[in-house]
Amino acid sequence: MNQDETMLTMGIDEMAQAVSGHVFGATEHGVRATSVTTDSRQVRPGSVFVAIAGERVDGHDFVAKAATEGAVAAVVEHVVPDTAIAQIVVDNSVQALGALARHNIDRRRDLGTPFSIIGITGSVGKTTTKDLLHALLADIGATVAPVGSFNNDIGLPLTALQVNASTRFLIAEMGANHVGEIANLTTIAPPDVSVVLKVGTAHLGEFGSVERIAQAKSEIVRGLLPHGLAVLNADDAHVSAMASLAPGAIRWFGEGELPADAHGLTSRDIAADDQDHPTFEIVDREDDDRARVHLAIAGRHNVYNALAAGSVARHFGMSLSRIADILRDVTIISPHRMAVSTVRGDGFGFTMIDDSFNANPDSMKAGLDGLAAWRGDGESEHYRIAVLGAMLELGDDEDRLHREMGAYAVRSGADAVIAVGADHDTHLDGLAAALSQGAREARDGSGADVSIDLVHDVDAAERVIGEYAGAHHHAVVLIKGSHASGLGALVRRWPSAGAPSKA
Repeated sequence: MNQDETMLTMGIDEMAQAVSGHVFGATEHGVRATSVTTDSRQVRPGSVFVAIAGERVDGHDFVAKAATEGAVAAVVEHVVPDTAIAQIVVDNSVQALGALARHNIDRRRDLGTPFSIIGITGSVGKTTTKDLLHALLADIGATVAPVGSFNNDIGLPLTALQVNASTRFLIAEMGANHVGEIANLTTIAPPDVSVVLKVGTAHLGEFGSVERIAQAKSEIVRGLLPHGLAVLNADDAHVSAMASLAPGAIRWFGEGELPADAHGLTSRDIAADDQDHPTFEIVDREDDDRARVHLAIAGRHNVYNALAAGSVARHFGMSLSRIADILRDVTIISPHRMAVSTVRGDGFGFTMIDDSFNANPDSMKAGLDGLAAWRGDGESEHYRIAVLGAMLELGDDEDRLHREMGAYAVRSGADAVIAVGADHDTHLDGLAAALSQGAREARDGSGADVSIDLVHDVDAAERVIGEYAGAHHHAVVLIKGSHASGLGALVRRWPSAGAPSKA
């Protein structure tokens, strides 16, 4: 197969039939598509460009450009005039993208060679677990996994369309803002193995209750193929309750005791090194096999992610010793997830823990725990700075949850808390104020020596961080907030942020 072919090649008429569309314009005889994209900048010869009308950008405006870059066809909701490629006209481009991905998966299964889909969901940890699992399964066979957190009705189909004849595993990360979204994703990529990590409070405002979040996450278990395997967190009551929905076997993982007569992985003797890299013994309940694991990524919460990934690898025949060896070497994960680096500025320097990908109460608490556990060289006394932005989609309890998180930052041992709002957005600014208020109340109630700042843009945050880091040697800074908080942009201001930390 040509190296540019990222899916099973398809003719234009076959694609039109798969998406229930009709072809407008002539096609060259024998032309076959070798890849699919929704980004005109990624078009190459043999691509099919799917034009999606978004809130800010309409992909139909780029169909002509895609043609000049070598696209062989475009999927459109209306004909784009004066365009020299075939156009497959459909009612809904996003749904057509999903249908095309499902067709690609069906064709891969029809080849009859080993192929498995692993679906992953949870309120926290999906992307890190995906990264760890990708490293493990790639040791067994060719593995396709999403870039970053491509986990919605556009990202998942684009990932599934990378599956080709040589693919052994597809890892499908599945997220949701509403009940029914994961169910839809499982119709595109029906999993052979479904992993549920945790039910937390992410998107609580959208769902309305934790019970509704659990209902949404359970759809990945309901969507399993007949006799598919469910991999469930035994320590989360909402997740363990999903066992009754499993159509086949169950593998459990957890730090505590597993259900009686259950198969699965547990951890023992959890500790961490000076840079908060967890170490633990991984134990297979079935045969009492065990191995010592030392993760190369920071954060005690990643023990759960490693157990989940290891459970899947174990199902596919990998030994615990091999699992431990591979997990020890996984140093690169998707960006902005507890990524440690050294920052140097004019008159200051600090260790940065960049966890700015997104935020909810569970992940922010884990980030603060990581900040508290950081020891660097193990000898210096570190000055711990928590730079926190708003957490979104938490519903009516958002102010209380932000106050509680500000208080938690103080109780967990932060020396300084910087709450970052937005002068252009009263909602974000109000949530940052609640963070600051909770931190002040906890400080004043305990008498802790903690500096607390409320700032209204990332410029001010950058200045305050520089002042604290300049006044305190061995400063370590956690950056944590939602996308909308703008803290990701703050991270990108420091050009040395990609350098490994030597603290």
